[in-house]
Amino acid sequence: MALPKDMYQCQVHNCGYVYDPDKGEPKTNTPPGTAFKDLPDDWACPFCQASKKSFRPLAGPGSVAEEEG
Repeated sequence: MALPKDMYQCQVHNCGYVYDPDKGEPKTNTPPGTAFKDLPDDWACPFCQASKKSFRPLAGPGSVAEEEG
């Protein structure tokens, strides 16, 4: 099971999609086991089409949880 620091959430208003490396993403042909950092630069959210730059980790450096702490 992926740790929260390895899972990334889309920060676009009304989206909130979470990329889980253990599951990959069938809609973008991303196989299970693909780390977020290894996704291509042109990868986009499968729901809202936001770029990778719109994602933040669920925990750890650069996460929303870090800012709230």
